Amino acid sequence: MSTPDNTAKKSWFSRLPIVSHLRQSVGLQRGMLITGLILCGIVLICAIFAPLIAPYGFNQLGTSEGNFGSKLPPGGTHIWGTTVGGYDVFSRVVWGAQTAVAVIIVAVIMSLFAGVILGLVSGYLGGWLDRILVVIADAVYAFPTLLLALVMSIAISGGQSSAWGGIAAAAFSITVVFIPQYFRVVRAETLRLKAEPFVESAIVLGASKTRIISKHIFRNATRTLPLIFTLNSSEAILTLAGLGFLGFGIEPTSASEWGYDLNKALPDVTSGVWWTSVFPGLAIVLTVLGITLVGESMNDLNDPRLRVRRKAKGAKTAKAAKAGSSSSINETAEAK
Repeated sequence: MSTPDNTAKKSWFSRLPIVSHLRQSVGLQRGMLITGLILCGIVLICAIFAPLIAPYGFNQLGTSEGNFGSKLPPGGTHIWGTTVGGYDVFSRVVWGAQTAVAVIIVAVIMSLFAGVILGLVSGYLGGWLDRILVVIADAVYAFPTLLLALVMSIAISGGQSSAWGGIAAAAFSITVVFIPQYFRVVRAETLRLKAEPFVESAIVLGASKTRIISKHIFRNATRTLPLIFTLNSSEAILTLAGLGFLGFGIEPTSASEWGYDLNKALPDVTSGVWWTSVFPGLAIVLTVLGITLVGESMNDLNDPRLRVRRKAKGAKTAKAAKAGSSSSINETAEAK
């Protein structure tokens, strides 16, 4: 017999974004969600356990027996071959997952907090502050994502490409790009919610603006943020790869980054050396695919009409199967 505490814990756990969507999903949406979670899980495992999974360091050029060699084909001690600079491709790809996850965490979480706070304040207070923030957000949102990130990366890093310096530069540049997205969504929800009866009742009871924003509006205005978080995470990966591909990424002696490795592998393609570009490219594609599958599945499951249709369809199928089985039983009984 379950106690009230256990029931409350289970209820809290079942309301988590990914868990609740997994419980509601059926059919194609469940397959998409599980596939996306598996791909994202592989990337997270590589990022967390990179020192244990990678046979060599991200900037290791050899062992005590000698240097690795340049452009070695896959096989032997180098299962994915080596680059023109003599780095192990498999180790570079595994360590690159660590850089990608670090940038996603720093960039998306920073933009999430900044965008949510600005959206709540702007939508609830209104006035001249709201007009100024809307103009700034629209101006930033109008710029191409990669171009704005490129300009911000140059301004922040100053041409330096250290490990944490490069990660911070990429994260800050992506943060500036993502803040308007969270700002617009939260502001629109705040404008809608502040006209609701429960907010007006809180005002009549004398609740302060801070309490109304934090207790009554915040929870209701941020319900769609897990979906935006997943979609922006995939965009952050592509922006980071774009910065690295254009030469504004992280040097191989500081950290591993997939876009930078692709940039250095371009001359190898014409000479038949395919492994230096295929594996970093696959890492980018599969990571973005996994995050996108999770985001799209959550988007479908958040639509009540699609969820009801799936349930109704499932109930209709079960009812038809039950009717068919009962009719067959009746026919068998009559035959007897």
